[in-house]
Amino acid sequence: MTEPLFFKASSGLTVGEIATLTGAEPLGEARLDLRITGVAPIDLAGPTDLAFADKPKFAAQLATTRAGACLVSPRLKDVACARSVRLLAKQPYGAFVTVARAMFPDALRPSSLFAAQGVGPGAFVHASARLESGVIIDPGAMIGPGAEIGAGTAIGANAVIGPQVRIGRQCAVGPGASVTHALIGDRVIIHPGARVGQDGFGYVRGANGHVKVPQLGRVIIQDDVEIGANTTIDRGGGRDTVIGEGSKIDNLVQIGHNVSIGRHCIVVSQTGISGSTVVEDYVVLGGQVGLADHLTIGTGAMLAARAGVITDVPPGARWGGFPAGPAREWLRGAALLRQMVEDRGAPAGGGTDSEDEGRE
Repeated sequence: MTEPLFFKASSGLTVGEIATLTGAEPLGEARLDLRITGVAPIDLAGPTDLAFADKPKFAAQLATTRAGACLVSPRLKDVACARSVRLLAKQPYGAFVTVARAMFPDALRPSSLFAAQGVGPGAFVHASARLESGVIIDPGAMIGPGAEIGAGTAIGANAVIGPQVRIGRQCAVGPGASVTHALIGDRVIIHPGARVGQDGFGYVRGANGHVKVPQLGRVIIQDDVEIGANTTIDRGGGRDTVIGEGSKIDNLVQIGHNVSIGRHCIVVSQTGISGSTVVEDYVVLGGQVGLADHLTIGTGAMLAARAGVITDVPPGARWGGFPAGPAREWLRGAALLRQMVEDRGAPAGGGTDSEDEGRE
């Protein structure tokens, strides 16, 4: 059985073309005509691959790498490299990504898994739905009445697009995803299994139990947003749930009703954002962050993984812990607690309390 290649092979770039594309400087007697057709980690790269080394800990691997070319940081420019052309870059990883994007554009967004063109067999498109040219609908997908889908967008197998939903151009909706009560901009990626536009979690306590609050808002997703697999975004209750331009949301994130996320935010996996919270522009939420409802997270704030936030966060702040507070205070408190435990040591006599009680 041959090893499958899941992305279309690149025709490659010469070392000279890579230098021009990235602004990197060839070092020594570089072979500018050497053609590079792949990218790989420095320890796995072969003679036609590009690798990168940006930290001193990679010096030994750089010296022995089989990579055809390697982007190196100024700290590593003097490391001898017998088999690889070295390219000096201020930010080697950033340059590496630039080359990878140029070589493998098909890896940047999901495409049809059925190699479908147009509406695939077994897809269900309502007669009143409107599809622009170049839309791909994989088998089993359902497009509801009045939905509109822009040119070049791909809808994966068994995905559901609800009535009156608007999806822009050059988008991708992954297999098994559902999108209802939503307006979506251009170049948006929604990965498999994501849920967009379902009811928000709203109830009023009553004498006979919990009374459901109608959720009458929408989900607004602006241009260039990416939503990870199995993430859920509830539609608004009285106002809209909004995801701002360029924001990237990881897998398994829960976003409650009426939440507003600003532009170019990062939300890492297993984060939960409670209803009506406002996350301003350029905020970073680490993994498993929890935000209580009706908060404001200021522009540029960064919250460490597992932070539990119950108060507003000022713009530009760096917070962590639970209850979350300034990161330095949190780390200082953790260090003091650890020191207290170490200072306490074992109980007098070397035994434990339970052992002493047993002897009595």
